[in-house]
Amino acid sequence: MIRLTTDLRETVIAIAQQAGAAIMRVYGTDFEVDHKADDSPVTGADLAANRVIVDALARLTPDVPVLSEESAAVPWDVRRHWASYWLVDPLDGTREFVKRNGEFSVNIALIHQGAPVFGVVQAPVDGRIWHAVKGEQAYRREGYRDVALRTRVPAAAPLRVAASRSWRDARTDALLARMGEIERVPQGSSLKFCRIAEGEIDVYPRFGHTCEWDTAAGQCVLHAAGGALLSAASGKPFRYNRRETLINGDFIALGDPALPWRDWLPA
Repeated sequence: MIRLTTDLRETVIAIAQQAGAAIMRVYGTDFEVDHKADDSPVTGADLAANRVIVDALARLTPDVPVLSEESAAVPWDVRRHWASYWLVDPLDGTREFVKRNGEFSVNIALIHQGAPVFGVVQAPVDGRIWHAVKGEQAYRREGYRDVALRTRVPAAAPLRVAASRSWRDARTDALLARMGEIERVPQGSSLKFCRIAEGEIDVYPRFGHTCEWDTAAGQCVLHAAGGALLSAASGKPFRYNRRETLINGDFIALGDPALPWRDWLPA
């Protein structure tokens, strides 16, 4: 695994900022929206940010592969042998970008032996950055100052539950009904994980389609802040690049891992 020196971490944070700037140059224009084979939207901002990140990481760590949403056609027979690699979503929340609501992010994670060991999430609209190294503290960067993050242990109802801006289904509604008194907090993209890490939200349940690049960076930040992203099926944290598919299973993200989340699962 590459050494996570301060210089390397700061360079990756700067790369995320450069990608965010590339996104914002498109955000203020009359951009076009295309659709991929799975009907998910893609814009020039996705592609511009992807070029910035992939090219910069290739220069920074030429021996470490990069797997990005916008360049994900790497055969399983190749990537199954990767011990370490960068996992990137150059624009997480393209639907929110298209809606121009500001709730989208740049996600960059370093994966080693299936686990996120370094994660950066950048919010292009206001420039906020969340970053963490596995086993260390999670931070939100404000200007040139890092603020340490810690999830909250809710003392009483209602629990604050992240509601996706672009995804709702019957199973999520069933889980929310079993939770009792809650406060729904609309939020898009991986910013949900960051807000849990900050103690602003308690729970984010997700049933349905997400991919590995959607969760890895946010998972790293959340775990370093004291929370957990857990598979709804196994109760264990997500592992990455362990299967041919890059599609995640159902999960629940928690600020307080002691919450009785299994009791909330729909039958």
